[in-house]
Amino acid sequence: MNKRPLGRSGLSVAPLAFGGNVFGWSADEATSFSLLDAFVDAGFALVDTADVYSIWAKGHTGGESETVIGKWLKKSGKRDAVVIATKVGMDMGSFGKGLSKAHIEKSVDASLKRLQTDRIDLYQSHEDDAGTAFEETLETYARLIEAGKVRAIGASNYTAPRLEAALAVSARDGLPRYETLQPHYNLMERAKYEPELESVCVRHGLGVINYYGLARGFLSGKYRSEADLAKSAARGGGVKQYLDARGLAVLDALDAVGARYGAKPATVALAWLIARPSITAPIASATSTTQLKDLLAAASLELDADAIATLDRASAPTQTT
Repeated sequence: MNKRPLGRSGLSVAPLAFGGNVFGWSADEATSFSLLDAFVDAGFALVDTADVYSIWAKGHTGGESETVIGKWLKKSGKRDAVVIATKVGMDMGSFGKGLSKAHIEKSVDASLKRLQTDRIDLYQSHEDDAGTAFEETLETYARLIEAGKVRAIGASNYTAPRLEAALAVSARDGLPRYETLQPHYNLMERAKYEPELESVCVRHGLGVINYYGLARGFLSGKYRSEADLAKSAARGGGVKQYLDARGLAVLDALDAVGARYGAKPATVALAWLIARPSITAPIASATSTTQLKDLLAAASLELDADAIATLDRASAPTQTT
């Protein structure tokens, strides 16, 4: 399988990442282990998580996903077969938040302990922290890289101007730079990435590992009416926003392209992302090996120009005046 570079980090991955937000939440430990085994055994490597996953679930305090991954790493012995990406900065309740030196240093040690590993391959700033100078954050990352706790760093949820500013500080001060960006991007969410962020990533040679590759499951075709929202207590509410004329047009386009290739809507939606030159590896989640099979198939589905144009037209962002 052809691998793609994560910026200039020296790390390369297959063109699909597994979203670990489901581990310990909508996928129990046994299911998570099966999913991780199937993902890696199929030749994929990038597993993305965060310290904050899944603090939103009742009774959870954060760290649940990392803990499950750590147990799997210990049981499977597959640490060298995976690229572990996790994040820091979101609100962890009493544990704190942000990208200060103190918070990053205690957070990385907590993540390493939960993951049961000695290094994090890609450590990402989960969201911008305007209250902390870039210099403090990047100098802290430099020390973690020097100590061997982190191999490379990335950013998530940054605006184009702030990402540019962070990269400028790295270049000026000789500090590690963000090698990847994790934006919200899929067929339903194009307007926040394509106009500005994409050009920044291309110009600086950043890897892009976009999240919600399937628009919270909407692009799987599972949700086509208000009644369908009840199919998933975890996801239903999040996809309601897409049940409009544009969303249904996108599903129709996915169905049409899928019929040509004998592929599921989810497979086609991810293949569209993989075909975009600026994208390194879209992130998508599954809670069963059946779902995972459809996701993995995207890496070998090469859409032709007509198929891409069909999807481009249907998903074109709505113009507002």
